[in-house]
Amino acid sequence: MSLYEKLPSDVLIQFYYEVKKMTSTGLVSKNMYYELGLIIAAASRRGILLDKPKDFDQHIFHELLLKLNNKDPSVIE
Repeated sequence: MSLYEKLPSDVLIQFYYEVKKMTSTGLVSKNMYYELGLIIAAASRRGILLDKPKDFDQHIFHELLLKLNNKDPSVIE
């Protein structure tokens, strides 16, 4: 279970928006896109749909992206 699974939904969503804002300004590394994918997956398991940044596909690992698209519950934990 990832740390994001343990966060309350409101904190998870706020964290998502802060990370997304930082990625749009180029203030974070490519690894942060991976973390963003984990946040999106944790939210998806709760029925919360979060948008991916427009350049998300360029930065995220292909395998994780496939699991997110399939809503596979075995996304890296």
